[in-house]
Amino acid sequence: MKLFDTLSSTLKEFKPIEKNKVKMYVCGMTVQDVPHAGHLRTFTSFDILRRYLEYKGYEVIYVQNFTDIDDKIINKSKELNIDWRKLAYKYESEYIKYAKIMNFKDVEFYPKATLHIQEIIEIIQSLLNKNFAYISNGNVWFDVEKFERYGKLSKKSLDELISGYRIEPDLSKRKPYDFALWKAYKEGEPYWYSPFSKGRPGWHIECSAMSITHLGKTIDIHGGAEDLIFPHHENEIAQSEAFTGQVFSNFWIHTGFLTIGGEKMSKSTGLFFSAKDLLEHYDPNVIRLFFLKAHYRSPLEFSNELLEDAKNGWYRIKNFLLEFKDEGKIYNDLLNQFELAMDENLNTPKALAIIFEYINLAYKNFDIANDIAFTIRMILNILGFNLDFEVKNNKLEELINFIVEIRQDLRKQRNFEISDKIRNRLKEIGIILEDTKEGTKWKII
Repeated sequence: MKLFDTLSSTLKEFKPIEKNKVKMYVCGMTVQDVPHAGHLRTFTSFDILRRYLEYKGYEVIYVQNFTDIDDKIINKSKELNIDWRKLAYKYESEYIKYAKIMNFKDVEFYPKATLHIQEIIEIIQSLLNKNFAYISNGNVWFDVEKFERYGKLSKKSLDELISGYRIEPDLSKRKPYDFALWKAYKEGEPYWYSPFSKGRPGWHIECSAMSITHLGKTIDIHGGAEDLIFPHHENEIAQSEAFTGQVFSNFWIHTGFLTIGGEKMSKSTGLFFSAKDLLEHYDPNVIRLFFLKAHYRSPLEFSNELLEDAKNGWYRIKNFLLEFKDEGKIYNDLLNQFELAMDENLNTPKALAIIFEYINLAYKNFDIANDIAFTIRMILNILGFNLDFEVKNNKLEELINFIVEIRQDLRKQRNFEISDKIRNRLKEIGIILEDTKEGTKWKII
């Protein structure tokens, strides 16, 4: 199995540090606002990576954090005149609710930054002791020039960082690209006590502390959306490797943007479609299919047209599975082609094309249709689709058959007025009855 590693900019054969065990940390939401469709896309991608690794026989320890204290949360809480803790809790709860609706597998742990202050302070103190950081006016800054490999993830030199990025000036910094490990207290902000000053942690150190605490000094996979490459993940590498003297992560995996009109979907710009609104309009399986039709590293344009296309695609899959329900066995050609696609950096567009190709084959050769349906169910489970509709459909089928029986009795009693009324009413809701010599048949349209 090969995965694209951002650090080396290559497809690399995946080999975990420990045999049959994968440690994966994914940067989660900063909970200053509602979850949006862009979040769902990123976390769907990592849900599928986790599921496929488990299918390959690995035990996956998946940690996904909540950033529950930072500048954005503080500013939003002031704007709304609400305690920052209540604000963070509200949107943490909201994300977890939509994660369940989207059928994301439960992660090992959702660590929060505010529950790791002691670990953060210990790392910062170690960095000070090693001369990788310095204190100025109560702030603690990471001295970027002391870390020789800085820029290796984003492929940016220090000169490029100065000229190419907007870095907020601070007179207490030695260099404009030095970043905050600890921020001194400002009036009206939350704070904790530390040997450096009364204050709070910087954003980047939070994830390093949570990852190291729960997964160890070196992990297999660290991931997130591509906008985290710089500065967040670049800074995580610098401070973590300066602290431990070890490689922080063997693979860096990043998802492409979900865009609106070519622009990145983002809370900070207000250009986003909320998870709540999206799930009110579309089945979670349709949304998952929509995301999977593009490769996880590619940008994906958010549009009703593409969502409707995914909706039609899902209905085709769903109707096929409802039509061929008899027990089958694994159709090896189909499963092998699926694995080849997924082994090549999770090529989900190709995997979906294979599914539709074999649905077409099944309709041309009924002898293998149930085996193909059986294998597609297996594949859909690996990809995280929720197939509960098949259970619900069995109950619906029993109900329709019962109505058909009542209608048959009415026809025998020559009560055609009521029997026709039943047929017409069912037609209105998409259930077509056809009276034949062999009896009444029905289908859902």
